[in-house]
Amino acid sequence: MHGTIEPAYEVEIRPLAALTSIEPEWRTLAARALMPNVFYEPHFALTAAPVFGPNVNAVLVWSRGKGTHLVGLFPTRIERHRYGLPWPITVGWSHPYAPLGVPLIDPATAEPVIGAFLDHAAACSPQAILLPMFPQQGALAAAFDAALARCRGASVAFAPHQRALLAPAGERSSYLERALPRKKLKELDRQLRRLADEGEVRWQVAREAAAVELALGDFLALEAAGWKGRAGTAAAGNSAIRAFLEAAVRALSRDGKAAIVRLMVAGRAIAALIVLRSADTGWCWKIAYDESHARASPGVQLLLHVTEKLLADPGLAQVDSCAAPDHPMIDHIWRERLALADRLIRPGPTSGARFAVTCTLEAIRRRAIVTAKRGRDLLLR
Repeated sequence: MHGTIEPAYEVEIRPLAALTSIEPEWRTLAARALMPNVFYEPHFALTAAPVFGPNVNAVLVWSRGKGTHLVGLFPTRIERHRYGLPWPITVGWSHPYAPLGVPLIDPATAEPVIGAFLDHAAACSPQAILLPMFPQQGALAAAFDAALARCRGASVAFAPHQRALLAPAGERSSYLERALPRKKLKELDRQLRRLADEGEVRWQVAREAAAVELALGDFLALEAAGWKGRAGTAAAGNSAIRAFLEAAVRALSRDGKAAIVRLMVAGRAIAALIVLRSADTGWCWKIAYDESHARASPGVQLLLHVTEKLLADPGLAQVDSCAAPDHPMIDHIWRERLALADRLIRPGPTSGARFAVTCTLEAIRRRAIVTAKRGRDLLLR
């Protein structure tokens, strides 16, 4: 399906799983995106699609100036009964393993590309768009606001929150000393030395294929042996999710965009962290540790070590923790914050009444989910 928005741009919709034919253009856009998003890169998105996005499409914006260039990629799906009745809405693609809904947009043409996307959405049904976990600040948010104002649209932010971010503006070498009290750092150092009583303590970073394979096995085993295993949410307990995770990490590692860092004691991993990267941005994606070593704080030890290495990398501007808001561990170490919200958008000047109803339905849905979770927690006590 095609629709020419203006002479310079063309909008096209394709199934996400059918984008293998444009992987070179897709990779080029991901490498220069206004705000990088590793979860929308080909290696990650195409392996996740069969598990988490069989009905996901990609809205593609092409520049038709001097040559043809992919300048915008917006993965979306249509939820026809999101509110329990036939009231369809377009929703940006996210899932439990992709905690960011940032579309890939060419920085040189960001505002007109977003405008082309919004114009296309305004001409389609459903018109309302929900972009989950969308940034509230920065260049992308500003470009979206400007494009939305130009097309006389509107938006409402749901579930605004902040999560820990590593993005030091000043001296990096003393970041941890400024972030944590000296007494806490001394205690963690003491705990790390005590681990040596059990055998040699080493840090290992897996980047090459064989090393990544071994480290993935350690991560999956640690996760399955911990609270996620007991809750039934560990990746190893679901064959489809495990296959996706292994394929995504292997593929990204071949491009230098994934690494697994492990804390080893006597040749055995007691903590593992998967770190992803796209352009100048990193993600501390998944962490697991041996709970039998909890007194030595293996997760914190690993995070401190990785933080030092990330700070020493001049090519990294920021690293997203991927953590829940107010996380009890990482919030005390990483002091910057990434402000996000689920952004419900009316892409044009019409359908104001319908958009108001959509806003009300979305608010009711969210309140119902919160109430249901509270009831569940009470029953589990």
